[in-house]
Amino acid sequence: MPPDSITDEADAARPHVALWAAWLPVVVLIVLLAINVSIFGDNATYGSNQIALWLAAMVAGIVGRLHGVSFHAMAAGISRGVHSAMAAILILLVIGSLIGTWMISGVVPGMVWLGLKLLTPEYFLFAVACVAAIVSVASGSSWSTVATVGVASLGVAKALGVSEAWSAGAVISGAYFGDKISPLSDTTNLAAAMAEVPLFVHIRHMLWTTVPSMTIALAVYLAVGWASENQGVNDQADSLLRAIDEKFWLSPWLAIIPLTVFGLVLCRIHALAALLVGTLLGGVFAIVFQPDVVQEIATASGFEGSYARQAYSVVVETMANKVTLDSGNELANELLQGKGMSGMLNTVWLIISAMSFGGVMEACGLLQRITRSLMRLANSTGSLIATTAGSCMFLNLTASDQYLAIVVPGRMFRQAYTHRGLAGQNLSRTLEDSGTVTSVLVPWNTCGAFQAGTLDVATLAFAPFCLFNWISPLMTIAFGFLGIGIAPLVDEDSSTD
Repeated sequence: MPPDSITDEADAARPHVALWAAWLPVVVLIVLLAINVSIFGDNATYGSNQIALWLAAMVAGIVGRLHGVSFHAMAAGISRGVHSAMAAILILLVIGSLIGTWMISGVVPGMVWLGLKLLTPEYFLFAVACVAAIVSVASGSSWSTVATVGVASLGVAKALGVSEAWSAGAVISGAYFGDKISPLSDTTNLAAAMAEVPLFVHIRHMLWTTVPSMTIALAVYLAVGWASENQGVNDQADSLLRAIDEKFWLSPWLAIIPLTVFGLVLCRIHALAALLVGTLLGGVFAIVFQPDVVQEIATASGFEGSYARQAYSVVVETMANKVTLDSGNELANELLQGKGMSGMLNTVWLIISAMSFGGVMEACGLLQRITRSLMRLANSTGSLIATTAGSCMFLNLTASDQYLAIVVPGRMFRQAYTHRGLAGQNLSRTLEDSGTVTSVLVPWNTCGAFQAGTLDVATLAFAPFCLFNWISPLMTIAFGFLGIGIAPLVDEDSSTD
């Protein structure tokens, strides 16, 4: 749903801020983040970036206070920002538990085992991108897709010797392709609503840019797979297969758990409820089908008593904290561990910090001031689409939320498209091509932080390889300047859902 804070009345009440003052917190944030990366490297997201976001929020607050914005208004902005991310935070915590119970129940090891049997390094990136795309189209959720297909795919990638960064990029590309065009996706419905176009008119119009973007990405993934040289992959994969076979009871019955989750999502059950059901089913299946694994964890953790008491303790411990199994294989030990809710707390910290910065920026009118200035660049169809795309990406960087990156530009540019004689689906397509897909490329954005926390791969590590997510905004801008797939306003009235 669009954030409640985005209203025309609120914009009118905000003071006029000089453009340089509006940019100041953004510049401070960029400088601090660059310093953090240079000093802390991949560990920058474990505290230093959170502090950078709060320091930048303080600068934004000072600018706002000098322009008459009250501390109460800023605090309310932070509250609204954090509230808008609460659903993401809850899902993130549940996914931490889900990974844990799916690990000890044999679901994730079973997926890894099947992947090792069916996939080869040459086709791996291409295949996982396609599978993620299919699952995401069916479920309408990139997050659920990455939490299930993605986690298992990363395990297979390690065994096959395929780069984790490339693998994460391929999974995310497929997941966001599906999320972008699925009628079940919240962002798809939101973009259509902001541009005031029927849902399926919006989806059909997106195919102009989405299909070529994904085709190029898949071609690159296939070429990279064929060009790669993985030495000793067979021995490593065979060793992992044996370790999984010895540790877990594997059966097609384990597929009941992920199929149940996907079925609930298809039935329009909220993702949080569907994932929670999957988490609990994982715990039950672990108790019933993997008693040796449960007893091993119980012994290692010092849980005593009857099997029922030990089983309950193990499931709760797995849902809450990181649990590691000893299989006698170093790679298998690395794969066969769950994160638990506690493993997601650093990502939650990053999301709250990012939404606090975005909340202050929005409450002080700084985001609106910057995006209004960008509208002056829109003097042609191509530049209007490019400016819209730039605004979406800017808001993903600063407001740290893909919903704001869709809502704010959608509201601001809607009349500009009408005045230029362009149908609303041009705007809705641009919002998706740039707002939805680029959110995952920003480490402190809710999407970027979520996927990094779920896959345990740093955002800056996988971002260069999310090819679809980079190509989509470039494709929509290129089509705008070339006049390809641009619907005139007269087509909008004759379109039917």
